[in-house]
Amino acid sequence: MDYVRLGRSGLEVSRLAVGCMSYGEPDRGRQAWTLDEEASRPFLRRAVELGINFFDTANEYSSGSSEEILGRALKDFARRDEVVIATKVYASWRQAPNCAGLSRKAINTAIDDSLRRMGVDYVDLYQVHRWDDSTPIEETLEALHDVVKAGKVRYLGASSMYAWQFAKALWTADLHGWTRFVSMQPHYNLIHREEEREMIPLCRDQGVGILPWSPLARGRLTRDWDEHTRRSDDDEFARFLYPQTEDADRTVVERVAEIAAERGVPRAQVALAWVASAPGITAPIVGATKPHHLEDAVKALTLRLSPQERARLEEPYVPHTVEGFGVRYLRSA
Repeated sequence: MDYVRLGRSGLEVSRLAVGCMSYGEPDRGRQAWTLDEEASRPFLRRAVELGINFFDTANEYSSGSSEEILGRALKDFARRDEVVIATKVYASWRQAPNCAGLSRKAINTAIDDSLRRMGVDYVDLYQVHRWDDSTPIEETLEALHDVVKAGKVRYLGASSMYAWQFAKALWTADLHGWTRFVSMQPHYNLIHREEEREMIPLCRDQGVGILPWSPLARGRLTRDWDEHTRRSDDDEFARFLYPQTEDADRTVVERVAEIAAERGVPRAQVALAWVASAPGITAPIVGATKPHHLEDAVKALTLRLSPQERARLEEPYVPHTVEGFGVRYLRSA
């Protein structure tokens, strides 16, 4: 496993991050397709064995049980100083005032809750899950700076917002001498490449690490277009994604299948190799719910696509509506 710096920070992360949305108690929260703790632990153990040191979760995943499962597993399988734990703040944890968003009160409550659930003294990377229109960015950034200075958080990151919003946040932090974001999680894969227009160039210019979520388009790039899985049928958030571009998206999926067949490798390796080798990408965030998922992801890091293969994969793409912010979805309990 190769390790790289996260943006301009000194933090070393593996070239893959394990996304932990898949790990959580199915009867808690909105992800009924998740793996419970007993089923999740082998994947987390195997990730550590493969040299992956970067694990990404969120306070809202399975109503906090994802954080609980991750914290207990890493305590058993890894040294705390050798792993990078990332979680997020923004989503509601119950229907009540001050239980969502990025106010000073919400952030201070959420970080303490996350530390308690994971059984750790600090979070390595604390990320704002979405932009909060109802809170001044100055309040959010100063509160985040304070939790860093309190020793509860080592680094700050962000996820899924407009490039102008992220630029405003970076500028405001610099203006006041507050802790700067070192990473961005954009929605980025072969069938959703809108972040190439502004967010990715901004991050590259500003030395911000890029951590794409859904690099396999929630599995669409790994199987025939009309094939369904339990997750594809039950994943409520997926209804916000890929709504009006099915013809072009289907062609991209078919191109992935063609190149995978020519190479004699699984489709997931082709699609992930494309993301991982794209300019500016630090570490794609991959989910794993079957034994071969992690193995395929690691092998994708050494799969070199030719310029001609990359062009074949990219040629059918058409502009998409910017999707993935899901602000109303995340704020609802």
